[in-house]
Amino acid sequence: MSPHRGTSRTDEVAMLEAVRAGDAEAFTAVTERYRRQLQVHCYRMLGSVDDAEDVVQETMLRAWRGRLNFEGRSLLRTWLYRIATNICLNALERAPRRLLPSDVSPPVTTATETSDASAEPPWRPELPWLEPYPDRLLDVAAPTETEPDAVAISRETIELAFLAALQHLPPKQRAVLVLHDVLGWSAKETATILELTTAAVNSALQRSRSTMRTQLPAGRHDWVSLTARSNEERSVLETFMKAWEQADAGLLTSLMHEDARWAMPPAPLWFQGRAAIARMFDLFPIHMRGDFRMVPTRAN
Repeated sequence: MSPHRGTSRTDEVAMLEAVRAGDAEAFTAVTERYRRQLQVHCYRMLGSVDDAEDVVQETMLRAWRGRLNFEGRSLLRTWLYRIATNICLNALERAPRRLLPSDVSPPVTTATETSDASAEPPWRPELPWLEPYPDRLLDVAAPTETEPDAVAISRETIELAFLAALQHLPPKQRAVLVLHDVLGWSAKETATILELTTAAVNSALQRSRSTMRTQLPAGRHDWVSLTARSNEERSVLETFMKAWEQADAGLLTSLMHEDARWAMPPAPLWFQGRAAIARMFDLFPIHMRGDFRMVPTRAN
């Protein structure tokens, strides 16, 4: 699906008029309609809802400051995506590698000395991680069935399985794949946005697709989590919520498999096995009975 289909020049005309008049309200009215789909795009690139929102804010600010550079030769949407994508690439180049606690320290198991487990954990700076995208925000971002840009909010390309696979791509390959395969821009258009040659885009596409094939489930339907939950799953969720509300560590660990892992980034201390996790709760009891009210929700 081409990102240009069904898009009129009305936005561009309104944009140019707002620029000429210096009308901030008109500028905002035109650009705000793209905010949610830009946020989803930046989330795909960064894997963080908060970082995506920051980038969108910066995109709108740069668009306003650079509005005189928009002459209407390209679509407004293309221009905004170019700004947002380049901000994302700069952020990814500066970001540290995503880590699990298991990447930075050995596990605490039943064989670990109690003194070791109860020692002050060696805290490190905040470790970035892949964040879920709340369904309530995705519903706001989703276009109607009649809108041609539905590809921008395709649910299967916002699922955690797809997002996790994207993390294995270098930033530039990630941008090429998202712009071309997810958003539907041609290789030439993608090259223009990223200031690459068309040949470089095609080469990056081949490499990124090859990596994605090794990281994603073979069946496209397997990328998507099921909406309907079984009675057993609902029961587990209710028990999990009850355990936290009542600060019942025994009930919480009863839900875990024998080989469960417990980690709380950015602390590199992590626990391997249900018995080790149960002992952790003995050492660090939950003191928050009645402090929380758990509310079921959904994310990607």
